[in-house]
Amino acid sequence: MSWQPELDELKRRQALVARMGGPDKVKRQHDGGRLTVRERIERLLDPGSFRELGSIAGKAAYDGKNDLADLMASNSVTGRGTIDGRPVAISGDDFTVRGGSADATIKEKNLLIEQMANEYRMPLIRLIEGSGGGGSVKTIETEGRANVPGVAGFDVVTANMGTVPVVALGLGSVAGLGAARLAAAHYSVMVKGLSAMFVAGPPVVARLGQPLSKEELGGWEIQLRAGAVDEAVDSEDDAFAAAKKFLSYMPQSAFELAARGPQQDDPKRREEKLLSVIPRDTRKVYAMRQIVNAVVDKGSFFEMGKLYGRAVITGLARLDGWPVAFMASDPMHYGGAWTSETCQKVTRFMDLAETFRLPMVYLEDCPGFLIGLEAEKSGVIRQGVRAMAAMHQITIPWCTVIVRNNFGVAGAAHRNTGRMAFRYAWPSGRWGSLPLEGGIEAAYRADIEAASDPKAKLAEIEDRLNKLRSPFRSAESFWIEEIIDPRDTRTLLCEFANLAAPVRQGKASFWMRP
Repeated sequence: MSWQPELDELKRRQALVARMGGPDKVKRQHDGGRLTVRERIERLLDPGSFRELGSIAGKAAYDGKNDLADLMASNSVTGRGTIDGRPVAISGDDFTVRGGSADATIKEKNLLIEQMANEYRMPLIRLIEGSGGGGSVKTIETEGRANVPGVAGFDVVTANMGTVPVVALGLGSVAGLGAARLAAAHYSVMVKGLSAMFVAGPPVVARLGQPLSKEELGGWEIQLRAGAVDEAVDSEDDAFAAAKKFLSYMPQSAFELAARGPQQDDPKRREEKLLSVIPRDTRKVYAMRQIVNAVVDKGSFFEMGKLYGRAVITGLARLDGWPVAFMASDPMHYGGAWTSETCQKVTRFMDLAETFRLPMVYLEDCPGFLIGLEAEKSGVIRQGVRAMAAMHQITIPWCTVIVRNNFGVAGAAHRNTGRMAFRYAWPSGRWGSLPLEGGIEAAYRADIEAASDPKAKLAEIEDRLNKLRSPFRSAESFWIEEIIDPRDTRTLLCEFANLAAPVRQGKASFWMRP
């Protein structure tokens, strides 16, 4: 007695499913410059590590003898595997079967993977291409009824944002619920020239009188500048590499702590260029990214959200091997002033750091909130106080280095004032309720107008106030804890990371929303 006939039948069915949408649809996928879902999984995961769930799930056709005649695969491939030896849960849309639409989806497959990631605390990766929602318009006819929209299982999707690292890769056209699944992640990626994301695609939007191409409606530049997606890369392989690198900074789940990486960079390394990187002329800008790259472990800075809320740079990095969250003002954009979009970006990034217990480093050069009519129309103050509230909710270790400006309410938002935070300033540091520029004319208008030489009087007042606002005066009163040689910044940040490592504790009391 043997069960070999049944095993042979299992293999036959698995072979039928492995055809995906068939040779013509696979060719069409390749002709479009895109990999199939199974090729994507093979390239992303460690070789031979994929363990599929639902390997023969699909729509079967039986003959008159009730024997299997054909088996069309479900358009979702799901399972688990490893990346760099770490277990992950993975789901992938198969665009070769009904264009990734719900017409051919067995929704329980994706829901099971979400639950697996949640309960077994494994990072989750979604490979998304298609709609994945209620189906196409044709579904009304094939089902004989209209679908009542629902998002069963979105409670687990939401819970996963506070439980495991979630990565979503948009690898083609993504619409409807597919777009929602792409956005509901800690890190999301599109591929330039291949990916597009929208709530509704061009044919639907054209009915509104907006005839647009996929790129014009939801191309990577549109979505990155809107903050809906974090990154765009040149190829699918680059997307897989980005996913792996993001996960390398993350713990396995929010119940664990991120592991220390390689210690290949001297924590006492000093960069001479930091001594002169900040211009003495406060009207001149400089490249903040060169400072970031100079103080973190070499090659470790992993930027996120580069085209959105650009007054603040955000990303992950390592300090003496320890993973940290990193924020830095960018004076190239609005002089580093916080816009409404910047506030939203900062809030989301702080929530990410809190969720996964990553210590935060902030290199600050902030002249305050952006001012003017457009700033007021954007609701900058509401978004600003949300960012400040998020900052005062988080419990992660924090270190701020004031490299130049710190003015106004947004400048004040550089640490949780209810908790101990390391804080240093460079000699180039400038702070106050308002910058002197422009404020002197208002505060000393009468003195200036009454002077025989108004320009000389203004220069005299500026000189006097500049001496009074010296950072050394603040340090005398302990209003700034320590002024440092900029070349010592890396050493101090590495010391901070080592001090923070043993006090990263427990699961966060709240977690980020998409």
